[in-house]
Amino acid sequence: MSKYVFPAVFTPEGEFYVVDFPDIPNCYTQGEGLNDALEMANDVLCLTLYHMEKEGKTIPLPSDIHDIKINENNSFVSLVGCDTFEYQKFYEKKSIKKTLTIPQWLNTAAEQNHINFSAVLQTALMEKLGLA
Repeated sequence: MSKYVFPAVFTPEGEFYVVDFPDIPNCYTQGEGLNDALEMANDVLCLTLYHMEKEGKTIPLPSDIHDIKINENNSFVSLVGCDTFEYQKFYEKKSIKKTLTIPQWLNTAAEQNHINFSAVLQTALMEKLGLA
């Protein structure tokens, strides 16, 4: 999971903007107005790259923004960034059950002190992974 920045082509069509990422196949969207188009572009970029990561596909290198050729007179190229790790944290909130083994004396001491095992494990994992 990582942070990415890719060039996108924005083409106005009436009140809408169509957005296409030339470096990423089948990665396109649209939005009503420029602000909505930018939000939708971020979302589709994150979704597409996140699924590519999960499937073990190679993420292409982004083209230089100056090398992108546009055909429409009103089209323009802009960079769009996303963070697939933040995307994963937002959309994968479901808790899963894990089984662990600890010595009985440690279990007894923790229960006597009303320790929340899940909270301790989550905190320890985030610290160990440098995510705290």
